[in-house]
Amino acid sequence: MDSGFIQLSEAKIPVLDWGFLRSDATYDVVHVWKRHFFRLDKHIDRFFESTEKLRMPCELSRNELKKILAGCVDRSGLDNAYVEMIQTRGMSPNFERDPRKSKPRFIAFAVPFGWILKPEEFEKGLDVLVSNRRRISPDSIDSRIKNYHWLDLVSGMYEAYDYGHDTVILTDEEGNISEGPGFNIFCVDEGTLYSPNKGVLEGITRQTVLDLAKELNVPFQLNSISLEKLKNSNEVFATSTAGGIMPITRINGQSIEQGKPGEITRKLYKTYWEKHSDSSWSESIDDLLN
Repeated sequence: MDSGFIQLSEAKIPVLDWGFLRSDATYDVVHVWKRHFFRLDKHIDRFFESTEKLRMPCELSRNELKKILAGCVDRSGLDNAYVEMIQTRGMSPNFERDPRKSKPRFIAFAVPFGWILKPEEFEKGLDVLVSNRRRISPDSIDSRIKNYHWLDLVSGMYEAYDYGHDTVILTDEEGNISEGPGFNIFCVDEGTLYSPNKGVLEGITRQTVLDLAKELNVPFQLNSISLEKLKNSNEVFATSTAGGIMPITRINGQSIEQGKPGEITRKLYKTYWEKHSDSSWSESIDDLLN
């Protein structure tokens, strides 16, 4: 932060930062497994694209950014980590309400790897509520820009917790499946993968699943998914940097098939974690620091 490494407990931003006051910020999260970043360039590509779209392009080069992220992990002493890069709009002088006069602020940190669904809970899977609450429309905010506009998701999470579910999925303005707090949704019907094609963040793990599907010769389609289709699918799973591929075994109290992860979900999960030892998919912390 501010061009130097500090303890996370010491990191602070001014109250007048646009990121704090207006959620005027973008971010990306990459994970580290056994001291290797997974798909780091894909995350950096999206981060740079997001800062450009928000008209506050990141001033760091790709190599500078990689060294900063690797430095955060190395100083944390973590072998498995969750690493976040953030850019806020920064502060305007004298609290002027003109975002063009602000200087963007870059922040990065590393914390222990966090799971939405822990590996030992894989067979149990996630129990989710599909809420009637609508996800913010892509006509209002470009859903391809990773952002902190999460009040709809947080409200949905509380709704899910109130009814005893693990987490929530929101719907779009047409009542179709959208996304959950930090994860994308897939379903499997007669051997074909389906995932929403609009109004969702195009997650890196989502894209990884599509890449793996091609490799494994699993057909897929990106289009609208109704709640009825989701509940009647053979398999349903979520994808996120925080856990990879995670089976969803119950939706609104109803079991999906036998309430166990399906064959395609298992195959994708296995291949996903195998790719973590593939040098074309992962990048060593030690190599980046040298």
